[in-house]
Amino acid sequence: MGIITDDKKIKEILKKSKNVAVVGISPNPAKPSYFVSEVVQRYGFKMFFVNPKYAGQTILGENVYSSLSEIPEEIDIVDIFRRPADVPDTVREAKEKGFKTIWFQPGTVNNQVVDELATEGYNVIVDRCMKVECMRLLEEQ
Repeated sequence: MGIITDDKKIKEILKKSKNVAVVGISPNPAKPSYFVSEVVQRYGFKMFFVNPKYAGQTILGENVYSSLSEIPEEIDIVDIFRRPADVPDTVREAKEKGFKTIWFQPGTVNNQVVDELATEGYNVIVDRCMKVECMRLLEEQ
């Protein structure tokens, strides 16, 4: 599909998706990865958290995995909270695991990786906050 900017398409992706892997989760409630995940979880998404630093711990009631490959279920959306320089490794792992959409939170965008994913036909959402988009596009549910 490529880079998706259309609200209607983003809403469709959100409605069809069930499992969200958050890469770069933090147990700190003041960090965006935590409070964004907390809100997204309220919309009924099953959350899978990835951060090797906190692997084996529980955040927001869910186990934390050290890598995407450890997640035992299929992933619909990979939501990235990593520095742009770390994104290529995350995306390589995501491709091996399989996913439908990759979501680059504001501040995580690596343009080279975004272009590669779009060229390869992946759904890519860039520089938008999943929490904000859920609140904005799914609120009428």
